[in-house]
Amino acid sequence: MKIDILTLFPNMFTGFINESIIKRAIDKNIVEINIINLRDYSHHKHNQVDDTPYGGGAGMVLMVDVVYNAISSLKNKDTVVIMMTPDGVVFNQKKAYEYKNFKHIILLCGHYEGFDDRIRLLVDIELSIGDYVLTGGEIPSMVVTDSIVRLLNGAITEESSENESFNNNLLDYPVYTRPREFMGMEVPSVLLSGNHQEIAKWRYEQALKRTRKRRPDLLVGDEVNEK
Repeated sequence: MKIDILTLFPNMFTGFINESIIKRAIDKNIVEINIINLRDYSHHKHNQVDDTPYGGGAGMVLMVDVVYNAISSLKNKDTVVIMMTPDGVVFNQKKAYEYKNFKHIILLCGHYEGFDDRIRLLVDIELSIGDYVLTGGEIPSMVVTDSIVRLLNGAITEESSENESFNNNLLDYPVYTRPREFMGMEVPSVLLSGNHQEIAKWRYEQALKRTRKRRPDLLVGDEVNEK
């Protein structure tokens, strides 16, 4: 997979692509991530990329011609262009599994007041990470990239990705490690039993209990009600 991230602030991504799972995935050639400065595609004086809004108002608006130049230069037949915006469809784990099958993603990060609305005609997906507003699309693009990359083959172990929150519409079950007892709090005895069938049953029940309590909106059918 190839991911191109278009941004006005490329330095924000330095730590993101040089640490942890993302760095390992890059080093193993599982993913190619390019952080691209939108100013490189500006033909305006001083590499200007935004301007004041027509009709007046606060803030600066990202210019359509600059974004067009960037996308046109990078796009190919396999490209999906995603614009990070608070009024896009909300990203979730189901979409992460869908997007991991894309060959080439361009993530467009806005900043300040937002985008010239004509930019919407240049993208395939408008995506949000939640119902709140951030300074720009850089952090949301990192969230989406991290969520997708960790699902690519070889990025993490298959077992780790299978036993995670939101798989099968459930939050993750509780996990424990040493010490077995700490300040009166003990590891559940079933996890020490060696009975893998009972452990699996306990983990499912705990995941279901946690989901009912914290995210009942994820449940369907008989799982909604306590048994």
